[in-house]
Amino acid sequence: MTLTPLIRRPITDGWTLQATAGPVPDALRTQVIDVPVPAEVPGCVHTDLLAAGLIPDPYLDDNEALLAWIGRVDWTYRTTFSWGPDGHQRHDLVFDGLDTVARVEVNGRTVAETANQHRSCRIPLDQAGLLREGENDLVVHFTAPVPYANAQSVALGARPRPYPLPYEAIRKSACNFGWDWGIATFTSGIWREVRLESWSTARLAEVRTHAAPDGEGGRVAATVHIERADAARTATDDLRVRLRVDEAETVVSMPAGDDDVTVQVQLDQVERWWPAGYGEPHLYQVAVDLLEAEETVDTAERRVGFRTVKWDTAPDAAGTPFTLVVNDQPVFVKGANWIPDDALPVRVDRARYERRLRQALEANLNLIRVWGGGIYESDDFYDLCDELGLLTWQDFLFACAAYPEEEPLRSEIEAEARENIVRLASHASLVLLTGNNENLWGYEDWDWKRRLDGRTWGAYYYYDLFPRLISELASHVPYAPGSPFSPGGQHPNAEEHGSMHLWEQWNRQDWLTYREHRPRFVAEFGWQGPPAWTTLRRSVSDDPLTPESPGMIVHQKAMEGNVKLAAGLVPHLRVPDDMETWHWAMQLNQAIAVRTALEHFRSWAPHTMGAIVWQLNDCWPVTSWAAIDGDERPKPLFHALRRAFAPRTVSFQPRDGGLAAIVTNDTGEEWSGTLHVRRLTFGGDVRAAESLGYAVAARGTATLALPSELAQTDAANAEFLIADAGDVRGTWFFTEARDSALPPAEFDLEVSPAEGGSAVTVTATSLVRDLTFLVDKVDPAAHAEEGLITLLPGERTTVRIRHEGPLDAAQLAAPRVARTLNELVSP
Repeated sequence: MTLTPLIRRPITDGWTLQATAGPVPDALRTQVIDVPVPAEVPGCVHTDLLAAGLIPDPYLDDNEALLAWIGRVDWTYRTTFSWGPDGHQRHDLVFDGLDTVARVEVNGRTVAETANQHRSCRIPLDQAGLLREGENDLVVHFTAPVPYANAQSVALGARPRPYPLPYEAIRKSACNFGWDWGIATFTSGIWREVRLESWSTARLAEVRTHAAPDGEGGRVAATVHIERADAARTATDDLRVRLRVDEAETVVSMPAGDDDVTVQVQLDQVERWWPAGYGEPHLYQVAVDLLEAEETVDTAERRVGFRTVKWDTAPDAAGTPFTLVVNDQPVFVKGANWIPDDALPVRVDRARYERRLRQALEANLNLIRVWGGGIYESDDFYDLCDELGLLTWQDFLFACAAYPEEEPLRSEIEAEARENIVRLASHASLVLLTGNNENLWGYEDWDWKRRLDGRTWGAYYYYDLFPRLISELASHVPYAPGSPFSPGGQHPNAEEHGSMHLWEQWNRQDWLTYREHRPRFVAEFGWQGPPAWTTLRRSVSDDPLTPESPGMIVHQKAMEGNVKLAAGLVPHLRVPDDMETWHWAMQLNQAIAVRTALEHFRSWAPHTMGAIVWQLNDCWPVTSWAAIDGDERPKPLFHALRRAFAPRTVSFQPRDGGLAAIVTNDTGEEWSGTLHVRRLTFGGDVRAAESLGYAVAARGTATLALPSELAQTDAANAEFLIADAGDVRGTWFFTEARDSALPPAEFDLEVSPAEGGSAVTVTATSLVRDLTFLVDKVDPAAHAEEGLITLLPGERTTVRIRHEGPLDAAQLAAPRVARTLNELVSP
């Protein structure tokens, strides 16, 4: 007899959407209540209403407020699907993601009720008379998330959180309710794939794979749990599991009466998986086949990488390190935090993930931290990180709030954690699972203990449930109870121990005070800046546009954000009067703030062994901490990351009352040579010079103390230091730019055709600081590959500009396009 393998039939066609209860605006009642709206699945209410032309873009002006009603309305999705007898015993309706509180009906009967965006749902449809030959009706009713969360908050008891709506009372993306960089969308919808799965005898219910290097070779283990179509046949089925890794394979029989088995393949020689900057991310194809007799009835495929990973937290004389070690090689983490790339996450496909992650590589990042207030990203995200060598740090989805430990959340959270540990643990890129974002810190410092008044706050999840599940399901994956976290039981945000978050600089202090800290690892810090000018003008139509005009305030979510922007600028640069220069000043100050911090943190390696910037990306057009804005355009901060995270850098840092040149080498080879240090006037005249020999070990740092004739000056407002090690340069200005005698920037431009755009040759005729081409003002699709360029009088450099349409020197030299720090000095 020929057996038919498991059949997966996506249910994507014929979906419609209707509002069923709640405050639908009168003008839309006929269109969304009386008449079905065509719906796309996967999708959400917002994308369907947008496609039908029934709502304005929520990302423009103040449309967010106009569309808040969507989250207070119940919605219903409907379709039909065909089915006929196919010889299989079992037929399961599978939802990979329902957002969020849903009731599922098949042919008029309720078959499931769910309330968790972060897990899948499998519904057997084998009850008598439920699945019928021919057309079957499928209906999914969604309860409005805002009133549901409010009701759950009352039932479970109020908990401390930083925002008004109780996102901690519902298993839904926290930032979906709004954040200090994010729009509140309150989505509902079938946001991941839905399908009918038909099968017989058994299926692969859970497959856990782990690749471990062993000398020159390696071992792949697959632990398989099966579900049987007929539980009474546990001892009679002729079931086997085959594990294939490249050309090697092993086959084992399922134990009689058991639904679990582990199978292993040993390879004599393998290539290690390495993170970006440390080697190639070699991957191996793995297939797990469930066999009945000689026929394959189900298959699961994975890609694995052979590497070891641990975090060194052994106490030392300075406290407790937090050092990532991959393949026995300590790794300086050059990271950025990741939020959902769109506030309507269904719009993010593999191509968009790849664009963003390749930008991360271009910025010299080697790690992405998936923040706990968002989502567990799709398989495409983690697959791409595996391919690109981008390490991933995944938070469990708990952020900045006390979370109830009672039912129904308790069981939902366990099921959600179990599913996502299994789904993610095979990825070579995954190097850390973390219990939460800032909740341990909040419990200690944010007055939670008094306000909780004895209520639970999530400790059970972070200290008991998650480590227990990881030990059971993926013991090879490191775990930390939170971020920040001190491994020795000290205050969770202790500078000397483990990971820490640094937010006092943005909130209350100047960014120069980053230099007052020597953390072991920085998991969050950052500075705000507006999006690219084209992105800003697309999303805000204020006339006149000012820093405080209504649309600008809507697109600034941080508490007193503009006040902090101005307060952070004034110590360093003049506050401009015109809007475009204000925009440039705030973008530049953001870039300099983060560059200053990163150069400082790197200078202390190996005491400090990582810095994760907040944040890489945006989810809509907004003034935020992101390096890439909501329209996918890099900001000047992107160039700051690229330069500060370069494999080899030179910077000047205060040391022991003087100055030192810090030479950092994050490559696998020794770097030696001569560092040429000069003290120059702004006109380029040499006041002092010294040549210092250096030899920096692979992955090492060298500190070169500067003699007083270099480190001291009587003309602080008109002189600076420059250090050159081959083509690597560092600079130091003795006083703030606003207090200096920096002249206007003068330079000439020549533009010539180049592959993918143009090559712009810049020749400076004065000292030019932080020259950056805001080319989106000329061509919205254009992007300059270099920015924040400092040139001495007479120096020349070439910048490649990616673009499709024509660009000429006059356009690029326009004062609103070619911007410098120089113009922000004179009052």
